[in-house]
Amino acid sequence: MDDVIIPKAVVFDLGKVLVDFDYTIAARRIAARGKLTLLQIGAYISRSPLFVEYESGRVTTQQFYDEIRGVTGFRGELPEFSNCFADIFTAIEPMVQLQAELQQRGMSAYAFSNTNELAVDHIRRSFPFYSKFDGCILSFEHGVMKPDARLYEVVEGQSGRREAELLYLDDRPENIAAGAARGWQVILHESPEKSRAAVQKLGLLNHG
Repeated sequence: MDDVIIPKAVVFDLGKVLVDFDYTIAARRIAARGKLTLLQIGAYISRSPLFVEYESGRVTTQQFYDEIRGVTGFRGELPEFSNCFADIFTAIEPMVQLQAELQQRGMSAYAFSNTNELAVDHIRRSFPFYSKFDGCILSFEHGVMKPDARLYEVVEGQSGRREAELLYLDDRPENIAAGAARGWQVILHESPEKSRAAVQKLGLLNHG
């Protein structure tokens, strides 16, 4: 029987794992300051390739804002738009606590997210857990998005860990599959309770 490898580092997705988000909040704010309806803006957000371009780092925040303003008629400057667009997050407290407990047990922790500059700037300012990470691997900073293997290589490079030394939690099956293909230990995040139980099963938490 093979020896069980205890992970040395934990890798957390951000959206829907450590923070919840609701883009309808942003759409409602933009609609209130523009020419399109909430439904029209929601459809644009869901269909436009602009958002993938932004999270891939292929357009800047200024270009992103200019494009949104052109389409929606948004009547505010960039600082107002930044708040409208990015202030859509709430912490998932049981998962934030899980991050803290794992780090208290001596594991290093990394954020690993398909995200954009406006979102990360807001999360950094608003949620203390973000400053506790040992490193952050963010799609827009590297020009590539999960599940592309190149971004997973960045995680391995920053952490100095490979294969089963890494424990990865993400809510997207395709992202988890890419980690598993590299030999990472993975948990498909479905709820805080299930993820905590899976981590507990690995012997990484105190009992009780």
